Amino acid sequence: MTKLALSYHHTLSPILTPTPTSTTHPYLPFLRRRHHHFPTLRRSLSVVSKAKTKEIILGNPSVTVEKGKYSYDVETLINKLSSLPPRGSIARCLDTFKNKLSLSDFSLVFKEFAHRGDWQRSLRLFKYMQRQIWCKPNEHIYSLIIGILGREGLLDKSAEIFDEMVTHSVSRSVLSYTAIINAYGRNGQFEVAMELLERMKRERILPNILTYNTVINSCARGGYSWEGLLSLFGEMRHEGVQPDLVTYNTLLSACSNRGLGDEAEMVFRTMNESGVLPDITTYSYLVDTFGKLGKLEKVSELLGEMEAEGNLPEIMSYNVLLEAYARSGKIKEAMGVFRQMQGAGCMPNAGTYSILLNLFGKNGRYEEVRELFLEMKVSNTEPDADTYNTLIEVFGEGGYFKEVVTLFHDMVEENVEPNMETYEGLIYACGKGGLHEDAKRILRHMNEKGLVPSSKAYTGVIEAYGQAALYEEALVAFNTMNELGSMPTIETFNSLIHSFAKGGLYKENEAILSRMADVGVPRNRDSFNGVIEGCTQGGQFEEAIKAYVDMEKVRCDPDEYTLEAVLGVYCFAGLVDESVEQFREIKELGIQPSVICYCMMLAVYAKTDRWDEASELLNEMHTNRVSNIHQVIGQMIKGDFDDASNWQMVEYVFDKLSSEGCGLGIRFYNTLLEALWCLGQKERAARVLHEATKRGLYPELYRKNKVIWSVDVHRMWPGAACTAISVWLNNMQDLLINGEDFPHLATVVVVRGQMERSSITRDFPVAKAAYSLLKDISSSFCFPGWNKGRIICQKSQLKRVFSKNDPSSDDSEIENIVNLYNSPFPLPGTRASMNSLKPHGVAGNLNDTARPGPLAPHVHFNTGRDLAVFLGFVYMQNAYGLFAT
Repeated sequence: MTKLALSYHHTLSPILTPTPTSTTHPYLPFLRRRHHHFPTLRRSLSVVSKAKTKEIILGNPSVTVEKGKYSYDVETLINKLSSLPPRGSIARCLDTFKNKLSLSDFSLVFKEFAHRGDWQRSLRLFKYMQRQIWCKPNEHIYSLIIGILGREGLLDKSAEIFDEMVTHSVSRSVLSYTAIINAYGRNGQFEVAMELLERMKRERILPNILTYNTVINSCARGGYSWEGLLSLFGEMRHEGVQPDLVTYNTLLSACSNRGLGDEAEMVFRTMNESGVLPDITTYSYLVDTFGKLGKLEKVSELLGEMEAEGNLPEIMSYNVLLEAYARSGKIKEAMGVFRQMQGAGCMPNAGTYSILLNLFGKNGRYEEVRELFLEMKVSNTEPDADTYNTLIEVFGEGGYFKEVVTLFHDMVEENVEPNMETYEGLIYACGKGGLHEDAKRILRHMNEKGLVPSSKAYTGVIEAYGQAALYEEALVAFNTMNELGSMPTIETFNSLIHSFAKGGLYKENEAILSRMADVGVPRNRDSFNGVIEGCTQGGQFEEAIKAYVDMEKVRCDPDEYTLEAVLGVYCFAGLVDESVEQFREIKELGIQPSVICYCMMLAVYAKTDRWDEASELLNEMHTNRVSNIHQVIGQMIKGDFDDASNWQMVEYVFDKLSSEGCGLGIRFYNTLLEALWCLGQKERAARVLHEATKRGLYPELYRKNKVIWSVDVHRMWPGAACTAISVWLNNMQDLLINGEDFPHLATVVVVRGQMERSSITRDFPVAKAAYSLLKDISSSFCFPGWNKGRIICQKSQLKRVFSKNDPSSDDSEIENIVNLYNSPFPLPGTRASMNSLKPHGVAGNLNDTARPGPLAPHVHFNTGRDLAVFLGFVYMQNAYGLFAT
């Protein structure tokens, strides 16, 4: 390429650079039916549809050029023109610059306006220059304005200015011809571009590489035949214009769009034979072409040929192929490419390992992820932020929440600077895993670095606090993000809603919903699901059903979580027939009911002494061929895994569910404990509760100091609450036997939040179940006047409670204050009452939690419309106590 052509190339490349991936102009089929003759180009353009132009840019003094980017005079002129109103005088604006600016200076002004898309000022300035002697435009300026107008789709104006060159005695060369060809080519007018190419040849103006690349690119995007593209390619070589990287990539792009595998291989071989080195774009087109044809192995072959010829491909060429295999989930093939590149002597970089780490992680092969990361470190390939971000995402999604935090510490020790994506991934994992202390430390680390956490990061912090029932801290984080200008998203609000929902804080959720309405954030499915769950946990069954009806009104389709939550309403309220109907509806929708659904149904059957149905349901779980989890949990409930060796299978299932996060974990253990307790499997329930706390769930459950011993069951279902209280009382007894002094106060937390001040809380399901259990043990337990969400017992009264099991007595064996044992399952066909299966201290405490009124057995909900009718009926029949607790 000559120096002149090279200068033209650098001058025009910001405006004329072909874009092989651009789409065909929408009016191209119409244009193909017309035959354009360039001598009458402006007349023919009157019927050519133009691209939509941008709005006129008015004077705006605030749009100023970056200081120091240009010389003082050029910078001043640009700022003056930018602030010039539409009818302002350009002549007056340029008076002070007369004879001070060169045409090179003006070219900088045009390029600045081209960057802004300000074709109006560019055109006005150009027209002014045409009328002047001191700044009369040369071909370079003409080419710039043609390019600017062409980029905006103003082809008639581009053609007009091109024609005016002769009138103004400005000779046309390859520079201006390439500019006008590019203007038509980029707007889908490849036929006109080809006619212009022929015309410049007739005028004995030789096209250069940029001209041919522009024509080939426009023809390729316009759907010109492959034979035609090859003809242009051969023509340029015949005329001594050597194809460059852009030429070959344009042809490969055409092969990719048309699925031409053999042709792509031919172009690639020709490229290598010509000594043109491929780049990442080259391999991207090859991978795309052969990927569509299902022949990615062909790319490996082509890379192998280059290796054999001594032309070692760059690392990015292998990475592109690895990414293609990773997108398809093909681990074996990806590892084949990885070993191929290592064998060729091409050392993998951090990007290579990141692709493979993500591939293994997405396929759940976490041990291979660890091994590959270790291999990366041993091979002295330094992990970068992207590598750690990949690992954090992989292990966060896989449920290895503590390992994510360990990775962050490793990252800091290796002096790899975390970015916002790192922090968001970290805090997301902490939120999902309930690691609120780690989330707090990471947030503090960000503050020390002067980083303002994003909305996503704050959402993770809020979720982490919520998983630990730290409601005040969650609200503080929410208010802090607002003060710092990180606007809460729908995910932020939903995180708060679900945090409150698990604790039954429905009043707090009402405030959150009001805040959402105030800031214009509409509720989505996740919001409604949280509201239903919160109302259910708080015993507000009518409001839970109303939320479900409202969901249908706003055309928000329910998901599996919604259907499960509605089933929870019916089961919690003791509406057996409605529970059965909802369970059947879930199945009829083609959804496999979750273990949570099965546990809820087992509990409601047991509470109503429907043992045949409970037995059938357990057998259904045991014979489930879709889910091993259903089988294991079903057998565990029946006692098949009580011995230590078999219990490992149960622990495996619990670990697998823990990887899904604390949100699912709490729902799962609540319903499982509910089923076990109602089925009379008390000892097994205590064992399951231990497994739950061992995995970090219910961190608020047991608290102990010299003054107060407490058990917090406000996030539990009645069966889980009774299990926890029983274990707590027995543990307290053991501590006292071993010499511990009595605390001043024993407290059972049954309600949290605003409703702690309301006397109606004692009728909430969990409060009622807990109080019934405790009153059966001793009348000393009571609701204090200062907090209606607590059941307490003073030190002096505690001594009387435990005096019957005084360790100083002569009894060789001391009975637990609550006997926890597994009752035998009634035989099929019997109608044994639950009361006959319950040990002392628990009789009647669950059946009384939410006894349905006389109308309940006759109410069936088949559709949302039925629910709406039922809801209206409830409002009319409040006197009958349909949902009386």
